[in-house]
Amino acid sequence: MRLARPNGVFIHLSAKGFAMISVGTPLLWSLFACFVVVALLIDFFALNRQGAQKVSMRAAAIWSAIWVAVSFVFVGFLWWMLGGMGDDVAARSMANSKALEFVTGYLVEKALAVDNIFVFLLLFTYFGVPPQFQKRVLMIGILAALVLRGILILVGSWMIQEFHWIMYVFGAFLVFTGIKMWMASGEEPDLDKNPALNWVKRRVRIAPDYDGERFFTKIDGVKVATPMLLVVLLIGIVDVVFAVDSIPAIFAITTDPFIVLTSNVFAILGLRALYFLLAGMQERFHLLPYGLAIVLVFIGTKMLLIDIYKIPVAWSLGATVTILALTMILSLYIKPKGEVTASAYPFDGKSKKHD
Repeated sequence: MRLARPNGVFIHLSAKGFAMISVGTPLLWSLFACFVVVALLIDFFALNRQGAQKVSMRAAAIWSAIWVAVSFVFVGFLWWMLGGMGDDVAARSMANSKALEFVTGYLVEKALAVDNIFVFLLLFTYFGVPPQFQKRVLMIGILAALVLRGILILVGSWMIQEFHWIMYVFGAFLVFTGIKMWMASGEEPDLDKNPALNWVKRRVRIAPDYDGERFFTKIDGVKVATPMLLVVLLIGIVDVVFAVDSIPAIFAITTDPFIVLTSNVFAILGLRALYFLLAGMQERFHLLPYGLAIVLVFIGTKMLLIDIYKIPVAWSLGATVTILALTMILSLYIKPKGEVTASAYPFDGKSKKHD
């Protein structure tokens, strides 16, 4: 059952009476959908116009700043639409709460996207993907991530609405993932032992070289896949893994489907520019995976304690920012030993050799 309040906030009631408050009015959903479509069309148009060329650090920095600015303009617009500047005290409180939830969720998803970027870099390096061909692969990966997260958010929202105990499952999963990520941060990724890669290699004939940005080519008259197709398939698998990890993380901050989806989408839309910005800087933030692991454990613990003590969203935001900032600052002062590896997660790993 869906009930509407006078201020436009919707309350979803499950068959068991569990309430899920959402600010997702038809108008807000429509405006958000239009924005996403326009943003993707602009990105596609720019991609086709530029052709296969390497993205400069300057261009990546400018576009990264633009996407971050657009995200905060959106949350400002949302705050205003919810009555953040009105005379209604209840509406202002709701607007402040939802804006804080969006910012916290956005920062958490953006931080998790950084680890996603390091895995993309690992794949591109392993398969020797030329820089000028990486843009199209990333764009496909972003579209796949948007679709997957949209599906998982809808499923997750329904599960939380119908089965409140699923929050404990999500919390335990996040704690496990954080511990696994911490342990993998001390290992070197080993793609040769990755089961997904080996499964694809056994079933698909792969050409030894790239043929531009094509996914298929012909060798002696026989149509075979290029390494580019293999990279796209693996990025799709990585998208699934990280979507499964990140969706429970955002549900620990808010159960509002509109805030969950918008914070995820805005974090993903700037992923391509952020990749080219961070691709040459992974050595500077070699401790970041440890910070991400701590954040996941913290958020998972928060979810496990939801019926005992509800940690305020402001505390979650402060803890997330503090942990990530501290690990990034420490990365600048603590020199890595041996070869730098951002994270072995979600791939199998082997012990690193230190000098």
